[in-house]
Amino acid sequence: MRQSTEILIEMYQDNLFAVAFNICKNGADADDVVQDTFLQYHLTKKQFDNEQHIRAWLIRVAMNKAKDKMRSFWHQKSLPLDEYIETLSFETPESANLFEQVLNLPEKYRIVIHLFYYEDYSVREIAAILKVTETNVKVRLSRGRKMLKDILKEEWEDDE
Repeated sequence: MRQSTEILIEMYQDNLFAVAFNICKNGADADDVVQDTFLQYHLTKKQFDNEQHIRAWLIRVAMNKAKDKMRSFWHQKSLPLDEYIETLSFETPESANLFEQVLNLPEKYRIVIHLFYYEDYSVREIAAILKVTETNVKVRLSRGRKMLKDILKEEWEDDE
């Protein structure tokens, strides 16, 4: 017996998320586990006896994937953002604050600012890395700088 993956997602997504979240204690990791579980079901050629067999198989796979994720090198070596920032050394407290504000920018601005200022890539190199035009990189840099200026100006005015 095989059921379509779409039907199973509707039926068991919440159950598998609960199982994965119980093990991972993290919503993003649990979402990844659920997605990987359904992907494995979709790719497998296994025939099941009945619907209960499918459900049990999905739960078992989700549990195993969640446990694997918790044991993975990446998960064990990753740090929450606050702890990561503490491991970095900055010349001044202002530099640390600026870096933290850069990390809070929307992704498309954060990436170009990080590559340009912290990794010393040129606009042309960033465009090649991100597969966008140089003009697009310049626009993102400009908008990201403006966002940072507004944020830092606001903080500076609050300190007065």
